[in-house]
Amino acid sequence: MADAGRIVGEVLASLKEIVTAGMTTREIETYAVERIRARGAVPAFKGYRGYPGSICTSVNEQVVHGIPSSHRLKEGDIVSVDLGVYMNGFYGDAAVTIPVGTVDGADAELIRVTEEALYRGIENAVEGNRLYDISSAVQKHVEGHGFSVVKLFVGHGIGRELHEEPQIPNYGTAGHGARLRKGMALAIEPMVNAGSHEVRILDDGWTAVTVDGKKSAHFEHTVVVTAGKPLILTNFS
Repeated sequence: MADAGRIVGEVLASLKEIVTAGMTTREIETYAVERIRARGAVPAFKGYRGYPGSICTSVNEQVVHGIPSSHRLKEGDIVSVDLGVYMNGFYGDAAVTIPVGTVDGADAELIRVTEEALYRGIENAVEGNRLYDISSAVQKHVEGHGFSVVKLFVGHGIGRELHEEPQIPNYGTAGHGARLRKGMALAIEPMVNAGSHEVRILDDGWTAVTVDGKKSAHFEHTVVVTAGKPLILTNFS
């Protein structure tokens, strides 16, 4: 899993450097797939439950599961890239929201708070804690800054399958949920909306968008629970 996670992190880090106005989301996908395969891994999303893309590229009000296409990015857009790989029997999964050029202050704040919420959640992924300690930490940070956590989609366990138990909501009451044990692998992934938490699915059957048309951000890491500081397998910082 460390090998798979490292590839995910490296590819997302490279995307943060090359995404620019004028690129299409399909060009982002092509760039990512070339680098995944060059490292000896396989894109995990292609064909998963019928998904047509190899990565997810969700622009502006698109929350998650945006399908790469000929859509061309503009200055001031934000694009969330969710990327998974399969290698040697195990999966890695992470996501990052990337500003396209210079974004306005409100969008920069949305991105910052969502990433901070991810790390607030990760800080609670330690042996002996409860699952919803992660969820509560994410929710408190997000709502404390006036944003909304998406409730329709959740984080998840990960390992020999891309999605495993337990489900990890981004909202909940601390002290509840399954007891965390050393060695658990979790994909923690806050999805945060500038407005309402409500989302709807487009006619393509995949792309989730905010009901109110306001922007959304998404960050994710694959993390291993330890007795001390959680181990992030997908570092892209």
